[in-house]
Amino acid sequence: MAQIKALPADLQKIAIEELGEVPERIPQDLRDFKAWIEQQPHLRARMDDQFLIQFLRGCKYSLEKAKKKIDMFFAMKSKYPDNMGLTDVDDIQIRKLHNTGFYTVLPTPLHGSGPRLVLLRCNYSPHDFSIVDVIRYCEAISEILIMEDPYACINGIVAVVDNSQATANHFMQITINIAKQFVNFHEKAFPMRVKKICFINISKPVRQFINLMLPHLPEKFRKRLIFCGMDIEELDKDIPRKYLPIEYGGENGSVKQWPIENEKIWEENREFFKENENFGTDEKLRIGQPLNFDADLGISGSFRKLDVD
Repeated sequence: MAQIKALPADLQKIAIEELGEVPERIPQDLRDFKAWIEQQPHLRARMDDQFLIQFLRGCKYSLEKAKKKIDMFFAMKSKYPDNMGLTDVDDIQIRKLHNTGFYTVLPTPLHGSGPRLVLLRCNYSPHDFSIVDVIRYCEAISEILIMEDPYACINGIVAVVDNSQATANHFMQITINIAKQFVNFHEKAFPMRVKKICFINISKPVRQFINLMLPHLPEKFRKRLIFCGMDIEELDKDIPRKYLPIEYGGENGSVKQWPIENEKIWEENREFFKENENFGTDEKLRIGQPLNFDADLGISGSFRKLDVD
């Protein structure tokens, strides 16, 4: 029997109708997936049923797509361990960044049972935290969601990015390659759908950054971006106000309380992240054509020439 958590009835219905899940076939689907993984000499993948089923769900039960996605997931983690490979939950930067509350997973999904809502704020000092710290934290939270959040797993994620405290120094850390690594990971490797990213409180330097970045991102990803300017009411048509935190006039948790109430997630997942040391790919053992990461990422560059006058 497959060791997976039962879905709430509403989510199970969506998994069946939209993702092609056949509950009675799940044990065989997982056996087929595991058999393929075990035959890959280069791939050391986490084999928990709860982890693997998300790759099947995220690929609408196309085994071929799930193979490619999990291969890329661990290949990119091996290629970029600093920003995609947290193994130590006591990492000082991770704990300090957690305490800023810059990343908040809101308790109530959109419309009560839809995608998981997350809020990101540039409320941290770019002198204290690098973009690598920020990405490593975000990816670690994403891995926890894979294992624990059925709404994110079935309905995806909607992110709200508040730029009210963003400065040019935040963006000067970001190279085009880092931006494309992040997008490529979520497009080609991450097994949950990022359905929308809503930018609010967009200042002049933020607009310049976005304009520079957009041409280098896939069109499919660009279509998911929503820009709401400086008036938060512009967001209401996509996310009704009550689904935002109380600090934003909503009813959906508190950005101040989230890091306090969720400090325990690191202790609860200590062994999970420690086990990540055992997973990845050895490209020297890959059979067939090697992955060409440089071709995937394209040109290099940075956003250091922003005019912030």
